[in-house]
Amino acid sequence: METTRKHRVPEMEGFQARWYAKNRGTEPQLAQYRRQAVEVTSGLPDGADVLEVAPGPGFFAVELAKRGFHVTGLDISHTMVEIALEEARKAGVDVDFRQGDVTHAPFADESFDFLVCQAAFKNFRQPVAALNEMHRVLRPGGFAVIHDLNHEATGADIGREVAGMNVGAVAGFTVRQTLGWLRRRAFTREQFEALAAESAFGGCSVTADGVGLEVRLTR
Repeated sequence: METTRKHRVPEMEGFQARWYAKNRGTEPQLAQYRRQAVEVTSGLPDGADVLEVAPGPGFFAVELAKRGFHVTGLDISHTMVEIALEEARKAGVDVDFRQGDVTHAPFADESFDFLVCQAAFKNFRQPVAALNEMHRVLRPGGFAVIHDLNHEATGADIGREVAGMNVGAVAGFTVRQTLGWLRRRAFTREQFEALAAESAFGGCSVTADGVGLEVRLTR
């Protein structure tokens, strides 16, 4: 049974949030966000309404906005919303970043054409409730993409992921340790499939790629 606690770990605020933003804002990471923005929105009509759940420092949402989509971000962390708004301002794009909980999303039914959630789903204490809200706010025919750690990722997979971040030796060690810790509570492909089957989506498709999983759900 799902509990009423919002997240499985404390929300990132203050110094911790800013440290995370700094390590996610390296040029290799930003280049990856740009590539992902192109890939995940392939076929999406110009001007589509997009929701990013747990956008953190907002780098990916900013890249989506640069591509001409109407982007909204919903994050539980007050500090992350502040950082994300500043990133959007510096990039010269308009993104509606809001503080809130995905299990009680502050949006009307059928508000979005596309939804994305990256590196956060494993932290949700009520994953089925989160999926049900994602389903509710999507328009008929809309779809969601969830990227997250793969519980079955190996130490070598994590090492390759961190090497691609180019964050330096000291930060790289910390990131490897953190990913190893986070992996323990991440979901497997089979667990994602079971959660989706229990939710209003009724199912999903899951692709494993080294350290991560890509989950696609269609309303």
